[in-house]
Amino acid sequence: MPSMLLVIAAIHLIIHLVNTFGTSGVDELLWILYNKLPTPTSKSAQEQLRLRREVLRLKRQMHATSAQDDFAKWAKIRRQHDKVLSDYEKISSNLSSAKRTFSGTLSTGRLIATNGTKLGIQWWYAKLPMFWMPTGWVPYYAEWMLSFPRAPLGSVSIYIWGLACASVISLVSEAIVALYALAFGQAVDPSKLKAQSEATEAPQEDRRKEL
Repeated sequence: MPSMLLVIAAIHLIIHLVNTFGTSGVDELLWILYNKLPTPTSKSAQEQLRLRREVLRLKRQMHATSAQDDFAKWAKIRRQHDKVLSDYEKISSNLSSAKRTFSGTLSTGRLIATNGTKLGIQWWYAKLPMFWMPTGWVPYYAEWMLSFPRAPLGSVSIYIWGLACASVISLVSEAIVALYALAFGQAVDPSKLKAQSEATEAPQEDRRKEL
C-alpha cells in the first residue's frame, strides 16, 4: 500500500522539521493573526499597540523638553509618560499570560497532530503489512523483528517502516548540513538550528520589554 508508506514518511518528515527548526516563529505569526480576529485579546492587543506609540511619543517630548528651562512642562509630560507606561506594562503583562496559554494550546495541538497521529496510525494498522519481503531473504529472527509487533511474518510492519523513515530522514538531514558546511567552509551543528531559529525572536521581545 504505497499511499500509507508515503503518509508515514511525510509524518516523520514533518516531525523532524518541527524538532529541528522549532516553532517560535510560527507561533508568533499565529498569535499576531489571532489578535487580528475578533478574539478576547484582540482589543487588548490594539490597546497595547496604541499605548506603546503613546509611550514613545511622550518619551520623545520629554527628551526634547529641558527640565531646567521649563520644569513645569517637563514634569507634566513625565507624569503623563509614567501613567501611560504603567498602563502599558499592565496590559502587556495580561497579554503575556494569554500568549503563554495560547502557545501551550498550540504546542498541545501540534503534538497531537504529529506524534499523536503517528501513534494512532501505527496502532490502527499494526497488523497490516507495509510490503512483503522475498521468501527466505532474511533469517527467521530478522523476519520476526521486521514484522514487529503484530504484522504477518515475512512482511515489514508499519512500526518498523516508521523507524526506517525516521533514520533515513535524520541521515539525509545530517548529509545536507555536512554539504552546507563544506560549501560555505563552516561547521554547522544540527542540534543548534532550533535554538538559532528561536533566538531570532528574542531581540524583538527584548525591544518590547525595554518600553
